[in-house]
Amino acid sequence: MEKMNHAFEKMKMLVGMDVEDEESAVENDSNSFAFIEDFNRQCTLTTKQSLLVFFNPIKFGITFTFGNLLSLGSTAFLIGPKRQVTMMLDPARIYATAIYIASMIIALFSALYVHNKLLTLLALILEFGALIWYSLSYIPFARSMVSKIMLACFDTEF
Repeated sequence: MEKMNHAFEKMKMLVGMDVEDEESAVENDSNSFAFIEDFNRQCTLTTKQSLLVFFNPIKFGITFTFGNLLSLGSTAFLIGPKRQVTMMLDPARIYATAIYIASMIIALFSALYVHNKLLTLLALILEFGALIWYSLSYIPFARSMVSKIMLACFDTEF
């Protein structure tokens, strides 16, 4: 734990944050949760930051969609682009892939070209749902299980 706290202090110095003096560092060594508590204090969002989607959905839509594109690119980097495309075009997930890519295109189009906040927010909801459905396509029987649960939850027949 001491090594982790020391590494965290070095990281603080690199970022430019204030480093605790040695007296408080000795006190933190006695507390085994000092690193986690300090990490939690540094990783907090304000209410405005957490509600960015509603204050400025266009900016959030652009960053969320580019983040999704980067995640697809990172998996292509890890397993190779040919295998990535082969897996995306697999008959079990071809529709999920098409909806996911189309939703990203719609979100970018509505955010960058149309500049309509409501349309961008709706496109983001579609993109998020498509992302979940696309991700579930990689887990065996996950989509059928989720479909059955959703039908059971929203079944109106008694």
